[in-house]
Amino acid sequence: MSAPGPVPDPRVEILDADAADFSVAVRAEAAGSGTAYEVEVAYRGDEPTDAAVRLVVELAAPDASVLIPGAFYGENRPAANDRVFPRFELGATSPEQHAAMVSDEWHVRADRAATCAVFCWAGPGLPGAALVTDETGELGEQAIGFAVRDGRASLAVTAPAREYPVSYYGDAAPRPAEVRLHRFAPGETVRIRVRVVPLTSDRHDYDRVLRELHAASRERYPQNPWTDAAEAAEIAAEGLVRWHYDPDPGVLLETIGFDREVSGRDGKSVDRQAMHVGWVSGIPWATALLRHGIRTGDERATDAARRVIDFCTAELSPSGTFWGTWYRGRGWSQSWTRIPNGLHARTLGEATDFLLRAIALDDRPRWREAARSNLDAIVGRQRADGALGLIHDATTGEVLSWEGTAALAWVPALVAARDWDERYLPAAERAGAYYADAVHAEYLHGAPEDVDLAPTSEDGYVAVMAYAALYRVTREERWLDLARRAAEWTFTFRYSYDVAFDPLTPLGVYGFRTRGADQASSSNQHVHAYGLICTDELIELSEWTGDDWYRIRAEEAFACFRQLLPRRDGELGAYRGMITERYYQTECFQPKGMILTLSHAWSAGVLLHAAEDMMDGDAGVGEAAAR
Repeated sequence: MSAPGPVPDPRVEILDADAADFSVAVRAEAAGSGTAYEVEVAYRGDEPTDAAVRLVVELAAPDASVLIPGAFYGENRPAANDRVFPRFELGATSPEQHAAMVSDEWHVRADRAATCAVFCWAGPGLPGAALVTDETGELGEQAIGFAVRDGRASLAVTAPAREYPVSYYGDAAPRPAEVRLHRFAPGETVRIRVRVVPLTSDRHDYDRVLRELHAASRERYPQNPWTDAAEAAEIAAEGLVRWHYDPDPGVLLETIGFDREVSGRDGKSVDRQAMHVGWVSGIPWATALLRHGIRTGDERATDAARRVIDFCTAELSPSGTFWGTWYRGRGWSQSWTRIPNGLHARTLGEATDFLLRAIALDDRPRWREAARSNLDAIVGRQRADGALGLIHDATTGEVLSWEGTAALAWVPALVAARDWDERYLPAAERAGAYYADAVHAEYLHGAPEDVDLAPTSEDGYVAVMAYAALYRVTREERWLDLARRAAEWTFTFRYSYDVAFDPLTPLGVYGFRTRGADQASSSNQHVHAYGLICTDELIELSEWTGDDWYRIRAEEAFACFRQLLPRRDGELGAYRGMITERYYQTECFQPKGMILTLSHAWSAGVLLHAAEDMMDGDAGVGEAAAR
């Protein structure tokens, strides 16, 4: 690893106006491991003019690699990805490529980034630099971006915000690029503040910078949880039982509308009459409900949880694993994948992992048989190199895709059931070793069913849980190092600041604070709570390493999502226990400041899971299952 190299001072560009009418003064001072710049721009013209200001840091970069935390990861979108969202590609400058959201230059609103920074490494074994700013400045909302051409990389901050070449709104249709200008009055002076931080050649050096920035800004962004852990658990459990649980046939419906009078075009309820076996519904959240019901003596919760797990384990696919999704009127079917008859490894692995946790609480023969069938099936399909496969044929068991890293979700289950079969732990270790290269390459992808092979925060959670499970039982340092690196990569998606909302938007009215929330992915740009799934593992990671960083960030996530919890019917335009999955912190899917007015089973379930972890004074269920 080479030491950080020298980084030039930022240059100032005036956009859409005559630069000769402006004067610039730059002040610099040491700030942490970098340099803080205050750039003063004064307008000397005689008449008002509309303009924007861009600060640019340029590097020699023969093989550049770029990171915008939460928003851009290298190429970002694989070329053949099913879901269309921004992709970086050298030489992509044509209007046709831009219309397909492919470009060698991207500028994005700063609120799309979990930390308002753009990182660039010049190439393998070469150092780089990070350009850091705030979401807003004296000219309002700002943008961050990069361009890579002719062996050089330019990192940029633009004020006011300007996107390029298009604006992404969550679907395959690019929107015209958002372009803002500030009207400068004669004699007006504004200041733009940035920080430039040199990077070592280690592509993981972003972790050092993110820790430094977090420490410097933490006091600026105090958190505001509405409840303690016990009340959060009660609210979430009530939401699952009262709204998502349907005893006919014994399912947790995936989504429930806040407004109980609204219906779809067919006149029926907007509630989604479906249940995944894992991921957005199913066994994981039934297990959290079972754990809560046992702890509190709530028979309604335990009865509902057992019914759901019974239903999920009653019918397996012909291949021996769970099915992917149940639909009312159709029964069990495949996962959300374009591949016919395909079942998604992450969903099945997560369901099996949490089924084993349920068995640790209430060991039932049918549950144990279902778990063993799943584990035997996946071990039988493992390649000699350790790969477990992403998409599996529901009938034949043939692995239809080996892409991505989502199959790490099987590792905790294989570890937890290691005493059942001597093949299980070696299979988990082979898988952990196979996917380790992806952790070191800083590119985990493919975990959620709905974004194909995009890099996502959920890929981070899956990897943290997998490598923590391996270290928990083997105490091998290689697994601890991988768990640590996976957690630190995951934190690139975790907001380190509070986004500024218009005071009349729902998130503005309620004072929602984003620090601790995770960007779902660079494809699904909204914050969500799924990171609570590995709360216990992050706390264990701090205990194992003596580094409080993982615990701090876990506690921040738990505090964040104890906001906006309806404690009584009517609050937030919802009913007690209804919890959304989407908080719109940027212009994507919906206007910034809105929330999705659907309650999701996983949103209630993952909060309940984390609350139970936080109230458990000793080991969490993950550790209990491993024992």
